[in-house]
Amino acid sequence: MGTKLKLKAADGFELGAYRADPQGTPKGRVVVIQEIFGVNNHIRSVCDRLAQAGYTALAPAIFDRIVPNFETGYSDAEVASAREYIAKVDWPKLMLDVQAAIDALKKEGPVAILGFCLGGTVAFLAASQSNGLVAAVAYYGGMIAKHADKKPKVPVQMHFGEKDGHIPLADVEDIKKKRPDSEVHIYLGAGHGFHCDERGSFEPNSAKIAWARSLAFLEKAFGKK
Repeated sequence: MGTKLKLKAADGFELGAYRADPQGTPKGRVVVIQEIFGVNNHIRSVCDRLAQAGYTALAPAIFDRIVPNFETGYSDAEVASAREYIAKVDWPKLMLDVQAAIDALKKEGPVAILGFCLGGTVAFLAASQSNGLVAAVAYYGGMIAKHADKKPKVPVQMHFGEKDGHIPLADVEDIKKKRPDSEVHIYLGAGHGFHCDERGSFEPNSAKIAWARSLAFLEKAFGKK
């Protein structure tokens, strides 16, 4: 359904991206931020699902500065390999790349951001420091607790699994206390990555509920109540 294209960040760096468009006039536009596994099949499918729901979706390849065109799956070896790139992330430049995606869609109308895992943290940070957003949705962002004192400029919705081995419930409760202005959902029995149907941690019921909440949140943000 989608197409691959190039984006240019403010410092001149070019990065790849995947874009999916709906049939007819978009309800809104959503920047989709990857996990540590690149703009892989799962992230492309998220973009395609958003397009099917009526949104233009754009996923920037935020690891392109480290390793161009990187994408991988979810085997133990692939997860271990992908984790090595986290320490190599240049966060200010990563946020420049995110802003490039926002700017590309902003020319067409209002923009929201939605991210998973690493991308969940990025979505939260973008809500507080990026320009041109109307809302942010963050799935199991492991570093959100570390940045929870940052005040978002737009409405934020967050999703966490009760059994997430990477994000203690104490962190989620801390986020809820520090960010009463945000919507925080906890899914009983769900672990990390519960939304991804290509991972062993996929929990279909939680994923279905979270996705419905995400779409409702986006519709409200874009004024389609």
